[in-house]
Parts: sequence; C-alpha cells; structure tokens
Amino acid sequence: MINSMTGYGRAEAKAGGITVSVEVRSLNNRFLEVVARLPRSLSLRENDVKEIVRKKIGRGKINVLVTIDHESNGTAPLRIDASTARAYHALLNQLRRAVKIRETVKLQHLLQFSEIFQPEELDRTDDQEWEVFQTALGGALDGLAAMRRKEGVELEKDFAERLQQLSEMLERVESLSKDQVPRERARLRERIAQILEGEKPDEGRLELELALMADKLDVTEECVRFRSHVKYFRQVMAGEEAAGRKLNFLVQEMNRETNTIGSKSSDTAIAHLVVQMKEELERIREQLQNIE
Repeated sequence: MINSMTGYGRAEAKAGGITVSVEVRSLNNRFLEVVARLPRSLSLRENDVKEIVRKKIGRGKINVLVTIDHESNGTAPLRIDASTARAYHALLNQLRRAVKIRETVKLQHLLQFSEIFQPEELDRTDDQEWEVFQTALGGALDGLAAMRRKEGVELEKDFAERLQQLSEMLERVESLSKDQVPRERARLRERIAQILEGEKPDEGRLELELALMADKLDVTEECVRFRSHVKYFRQVMAGEEAAGRKLNFLVQEMNRETNTIGSKSSDTAIAHLVVQMKEELERIREQLQNIE
C-alpha cells in the first residue's frame, strides 16, 4: 500500500463542558518520531499519546498540537493561595521597615506576584478530559491517514506509469542486444582476418573467443531480474503493508541491473536507453522518500 508521509488532520470533541481540539501534522522522516505539545493537565500522558499515534502511523515525523477549553460558568478557573499571599505580605512589610518607608502594604502591591493565584485543581475531571481528548485525537489521526492515503494513490499512479515506461525501454534493450551479438561476431572475424592477412585462423580458439564475447554481451539475466523486480514492485504497491522500505530496496536493485546492462553493452542505442532508465529510476527514488 502506498501512503504519503506528509499530511494534516484536525478534529474537535466536546463532552461535560470540556472542548478538546487536536491538530496533527506529519512530515518525511526515516523513522517514526512523535512530538506532542500538550497542555499541563495532559503532560503526564505524553507516552500514552505517542502510543496511540504509533498504533495508526508507521513512519514520519508527527507533530500533535492540543488545546483544551473548560466552560467556566462565569467563574475564573483560579484559586487564591492564601499562605503564599500572607508570606509575600510579611516580606513586603519587612522590606518597608528595612528601608524605613511609611507607606503601608496594599493589595496592588500583592497583585504583582502571580504565584498568589493558582489554577483550580481539576483532578476530578482528568479522566473525562482524557476520554474527550482520545476522541479528538482519533478523529485527527483518521483525517491525517485519509490525506496521506489520498496522496499515496496519486503517487501510485505515477509509479505505475514510470514502471510501464521502464518495461518498454527494457524490451527495446533486449531487442537491440539480440542484434548486437551477431554484429560483434562478424566484426571480430573481420578484425582477425585483417590481422592474419590471409592465414587461416584456429577455428577452435576463434569459437571460444566468440563464445566468451557473446557471454559478456548477453544481458538476458539482467533483463529477467529487472523484470522480476518490476513485477514485485507492483505487488508491493497493491499489498496492505507499508511499502516504502521495500520499494526503496527494489529501486536500488533495478538500478544495479541497469548499470550492469550498461557496462556490458557497446551499442550506442543501448547506452542511451540505459541513461533514460536510470533517470526514471532516480525520479521514482526521489518520490519514494515521501512514502511511508
């Protein structure tokens, strides 16, 4: 199955006065990397969040952004830390006496210390908040997966077209290769005749040299292996598992066979086809960097 590694998903869930919004973005990465930006109330759940993502995403850099809103019913979600307020009041009075200031300590002085106000404890809603968050995260991941799959379908079409072009070029290489052997045999015989200047060559030795030459020029094995790799490439694309790593390996093997064909051949037309095949393989390889 072809899935892109880039995508975006967003979802929102509400329940019991809690609203959770989750955005998920994914980028190319060699392995799976999850970066979660969570509010303080969910900070201890970071590993759980990463585990949820791992169950749905196999590869890529995943950024998770979470925002949580609580209905306040007209009240601020803060409480006064009375002990801290008294401590600051005492310190300010000590400071006043130390520098001999007559002004009394007022409320406006205490308001400069944010530690006096603490967020309201929401322990009683933690479980409910987590449930709402999981719903939102699941929806965002589903949206991300749908987008990655949609892009993967387009990449799959592109790969199919390029594989067809490669197969057609390979057929031309095979056809040209078949004509190359008898042409080189005739050229070798003519060269030997010129060297011997009318003397009769050792036919046994000549046939051995011709056989060795034909073996060096023969690209049948390389073409068979290349065609086998193309067939397996299509099978992997049609399968259910993540295809990125397997397809990368297959492209490397196809490139290896193409290089061998080029090194064996002395035909200009075949050399040109080899260059075109390597260009197509490089385009596929570049596209595969975005495949899960």
